[in-house]
Amino acid sequence: MAYQGNRRPTVGQPEWMTLGQAAKYLGVAQSTMRKWSDVGRISAFYTPGGHRRYRRADLDQFLDNSGPGAPAQVSSDTGPLVLIVDDDDRLREYVRVNLEAEGYTVREAANAEDGLTALGEESPDLILLDVMMPQVDGWEMLRRIQEHTGVGAIPVIMFSAKVDERSAADAASRGAQGFIGKPFDPRSLIEQTKQLLPV
Repeated sequence: MAYQGNRRPTVGQPEWMTLGQAAKYLGVAQSTMRKWSDVGRISAFYTPGGHRRYRRADLDQFLDNSGPGAPAQVSSDTGPLVLIVDDDDRLREYVRVNLEAEGYTVREAANAEDGLTALGEESPDLILLDVMMPQVDGWEMLRRIQEHTGVGAIPVIMFSAKVDERSAADAASRGAQGFIGKPFDPRSLIEQTKQLLPV
């Protein structure tokens, strides 16, 4: 099948696609697909387990309407934007799913560099930042965030399953608005988010 505009070839493509398949089909990140479906830019259907499914015909129509080189802009009339930076994929997904259910918009980053890139693209209303990450740790990222935006301009909640509670005082002295340490419970992170940034 020949390309039409920026349409992808559909040979071998299923009629229904998972989030990952749909993101690959359109050539965008999964977080972008989630946001587009949340704001109604692309139709998504949900399985009984809460997973998104996309119909190929809807994706093709989206491509036809977008046109070549169309900017991937999303309207900002969604819930507050939370950026979660953590190298644990499962924890990020757990927090994202729970916050999205509460009405938040969530962007994920698996490391500090990706987090800083996300910060440069769109300023979040709150950052959830893991202390223990490879290469650049959470403390260094906090310093870079403050260099970029100013101390306290964007609230930051630090968290770690491996750092003791004395780090809470350290986090406060460095300008973080919250800290969750041992024993770490992701639900506490979600509750602190809701307290600090109500929907």
